Amino acid sequence: MKVRTAVVYFGLLAGVLMHSATFAVEALDTRELASHCAHFADKPDSEDGIFCIRYIQGFIDGAVATDERVTYNVADEYERKETYSERATRTRIGHRMELYGYSVYAEFCLGDPVPLKDVVLNVAVDLEDKKLVASNPLARDLVYQTLRTHYPCKESG
Repeated sequence: MKVRTAVVYFGLLAGVLMHSATFAVEALDTRELASHCAHFADKPDSEDGIFCIRYIQGFIDGAVATDERVTYNVADEYERKETYSERATRTRIGHRMELYGYSVYAEFCLGDPVPLKDVVLNVAVDLEDKKLVASNPLARDLVYQTLRTHYPCKESG
């Protein structure tokens, strides 16, 4: 009887473990984002419009948060052993960060207050480009490309 109970518990445990794997995070497909963002210009307050804007806002927030954390880690590393060229690089990048914020490392700059609506409209237009969609099967890649294209960082100087 004990062996049978152990087998049942093992089977239940295996089922739970296999079930939890089915809830893994999957990357959003570009075509799915396009289906939501197609409604943004006409109905920004619709469920699809809100999904579109929140996805893009989340992408930007994530990029900035990640870049800020990386910046702190790099700064800590430089403070330990900084050569002349490393210091020159840090001070030059530091000035660009003052102008554009931490997204400078992501190769897009939203330093001036840019309305989120404008950013979303640029992404929505790019999502209508069949070549861009085909070459960027993941939504995050197309959003990143759009941000780099429409909001490049200008060289300070």
